[in-house]
Amino acid sequence: MGEVRVGDKVARRSHGSDVIFVVLKIITARMKVARVLLRGLNMRLMADAPIDDLVTIDNEEAESSIESVHREARQVVEKVFRRRMAEDSRIEHRGREDKILPPGIDYSYFPGKVLHLDGDGDYLKHCMKFYKELNVPAVGYYVPEEAQASKVAALFREHLPDILVLTGHDGLITRVGDKLNLDSYRTSKYFVEAVKKARQIEPDKDSLVIIAGACQSYYEALIDAGANFASSPQRIFIHCADPLLVAEKISHTPFDRVVHVNEVAESIISGLNGIGGIETRGKLRLGLPNTMSTNR
Repeated sequence: MGEVRVGDKVARRSHGSDVIFVVLKIITARMKVARVLLRGLNMRLMADAPIDDLVTIDNEEAESSIESVHREARQVVEKVFRRRMAEDSRIEHRGREDKILPPGIDYSYFPGKVLHLDGDGDYLKHCMKFYKELNVPAVGYYVPEEAQASKVAALFREHLPDILVLTGHDGLITRVGDKLNLDSYRTSKYFVEAVKKARQIEPDKDSLVIIAGACQSYYEALIDAGANFASSPQRIFIHCADPLLVAEKISHTPFDRVVHVNEVAESIISGLNGIGGIETRGKLRLGLPNTMSTNR
């Protein structure tokens, strides 16, 4: 292969070229063989590899991979819409039957508000597009993983969200070997510190729902720090849209309902192996009368 440059699309021969990466940095100091720091093109994964283990991926193949991931996300979004139609019908039926919603009076939905901090600006753009399409009120910021702990308090106070998403890229450093050691992970320690900072402001796990982590993150440490949902119980790769899909599920579940972890797993692409957590109340509230003509 030719000279590897920052920004190139590559894959690792030793892993069967299973994941396409973008080259972030080439590390040469004090090393016999240069190593390259990599960011997943379509997964929230960070890794490194010897430069001679890499194969270049052409733009056509990279674009095809991106389109495949977007199709997968689109299928899940369509599934969300079908789920919400069924839920809306049940909410209205119950409300009319219990006389919570008077006949002839229309009502509004108020879904939970999301604050999304993402260590990847490109992923953030896609997430914000999906939040809008899914009618999830959300504000998002590109914040590198190592800066999230220092930024989260001020952003929380500014936006007062119901749901906080802390994500970006991560990865288990297999040569370190100990998956119960925080130092075995590339960015989990930053997510853990950010969760702790947020919990110092709002310790109630129903008042503030926290979703934290990326590919192969230290799930147990994130839950212990105070996250409601975290990746990755089985240290697998998660889809770039998985955190926002968890946020959508909480945002659009009525506040008097508990969201069980298996329901969240069914709402995302990577399933229970990718994101686990604790039982958590939803954030959706109804209001009436509806003085606007819009609804969910």
